[in-house]
Amino acid sequence: MTYGYIRVSSDRQTVENQRYEIGQFCKREGLKVDGWIEETVSGTKSYTKRRLGKLLRHVRRGDIILCSELSRLGRNLLMIMEILSYCMQRECKVWTIKDGYRLGDDIQSKVLAFAFGLSAEIERNLISMRTREALKRVRAEGTRIGRPPGKRTRLERCTLFKKEKYIRRELNAGLSQRELAKKLRCSRTTLQRFIAKMDKNASISQV
Repeated sequence: MTYGYIRVSSDRQTVENQRYEIGQFCKREGLKVDGWIEETVSGTKSYTKRRLGKLLRHVRRGDIILCSELSRLGRNLLMIMEILSYCMQRECKVWTIKDGYRLGDDIQSKVLAFAFGLSAEIERNLISMRTREALKRVRAEGTRIGRPPGKRTRLERCTLFKKEKYIRRELNAGLSQRELAKKLRCSRTTLQRFIAKMDKNASISQV
């Protein structure tokens, strides 16, 4: 099977140029595209979460993936190396039009794939190590890591907070907590906890 892979990063970009390039290449090489995979997504997004990831899980030995250039696969070298290494494991071929790159089943491709896989692993380890060292240095300098503590009260962080006035009004009108929970589409336990926080907050305010 031969697949044509097309990726654009925005709706404003056209897929026709890439489709034309792949089509002309197939004419010259005597190939026929059995399936087109098109997606509008940033190349920085993990390929496993794109349609490309689904394609890679589907390909079989001897299949060919055609794309206009390597940058269509991803926007950084690490991701591209991982993709090419994965393709070699699945024994499928990756051919690019503009780059003239051909990953196949010859010995040169296998050597390149091994280098890609090793380089990707080394780069991942280096990134992890640099991240740990940076975090350790920042902590040593006394800088807080993570999201700053919220300024909202515990009551304000509740999902029912925006309906506090409505809840008070309905309770004062004599509506049972069971019926009120049904109206709010929440569990009775959730409502009871929120009411307890409302009462506690009111008691603090009166002090």
